[in-house]
Amino acid sequence: MNTTTVTHPTGSYPIYLAENALAHAGAKLADLGHTGRCAVVTNETVGPLHGSALVASLQSAGFEPTQIELPDGEQFKNLDTVAQLYSQLIEAKLDRNSPVIALGGGVIGDTVGFAAASYLRGVPFVQIPTSLLAMVDASVGGKTGVDVPEGKNLVGAFKQPEMVLIDPNVLNTLSDIEFRSGMAEVIKHGVLSGETLFKAIESNSKKPENQANPHHILSTELLHDAIMVKVEVVQEDPFEKGRRATLNLGHTFAHAFERLANFNMRHGDAVAVGTVCAARLAARLGRCSANTVDRITAVIRQVGFSTQIPDYAPTEMWAAMFTDKKRVGNTVRFILPRAIGDVDIFTDVQAGDVLAILAG
Repeated sequence: MNTTTVTHPTGSYPIYLAENALAHAGAKLADLGHTGRCAVVTNETVGPLHGSALVASLQSAGFEPTQIELPDGEQFKNLDTVAQLYSQLIEAKLDRNSPVIALGGGVIGDTVGFAAASYLRGVPFVQIPTSLLAMVDASVGGKTGVDVPEGKNLVGAFKQPEMVLIDPNVLNTLSDIEFRSGMAEVIKHGVLSGETLFKAIESNSKKPENQANPHHILSTELLHDAIMVKVEVVQEDPFEKGRRATLNLGHTFAHAFERLANFNMRHGDAVAVGTVCAARLAARLGRCSANTVDRITAVIRQVGFSTQIPDYAPTEMWAAMFTDKKRVGNTVRFILPRAIGDVDIFTDVQAGDVLAILAG
């Protein structure tokens, strides 16, 4: 089993990555000193697929798990769901030492993590991501939160997990659409990290057989490399005071698209278009070359994403950006590429330039 240790200001936690890792979840959690009651919080889609295997693993290690299923979908990533979850955790008689395990994608990880950070003022939290997007991004770094009508992830907390356990085998149950959605974050990590990872994604996405089956684009080795991009950044900047903000490449645009769609747009689809918009904006401002824009756009299209800007008025999309949590005062921060492997934060972008990009 591949093990990576992530350090943060108050300690560290392991990331376990291996095929069939789910069967060893109970033993790994017990190795960290936990025992007794715990909760497996999942959703109504993932629960029937992987819940029983996780519960069996926990039981074999001496735990007393309660499985809780939440509704599936970004629209349920809200404070009402958190309130319902509190009641279920109380009913399960979880105390301050009882681990709460998130089994699911980014919505489950974010929602359950926020509940774990606040239930009894904080209980042990475990991330077992089942979507590609959550594996490479949301499960690592300790950021949790929920959406409110005014915007995405505006209420949350930093809650570092006890461990993250990643089993690539669970990706086999993802639809092509869901898997492709996660590839947006993998591509983003390629842009952030440099030519080695980006070229590997470029090469794999060009193969006709992989375009027919996007699952084949990503090997376990490539998955590990994409995860390590996030690990290195969050270790350097655990509370998003500097470099960590670059992980939001494309997200200023993406979160505006999602909000205007009432969160019915897939996050990966929004990030894919948002990343292309960020590259085009960088080129318009003279910050990157046309070749960089072409490469980013090409790989996103090769993976199967549309790069069409959603059909909202540019002024509506611009206004939606002002509810983004990355805003500082009246300034919207944009994360823009200078080149593959060279991404920076810009706060001097003018409205006219953004509106020109949004106008297509």
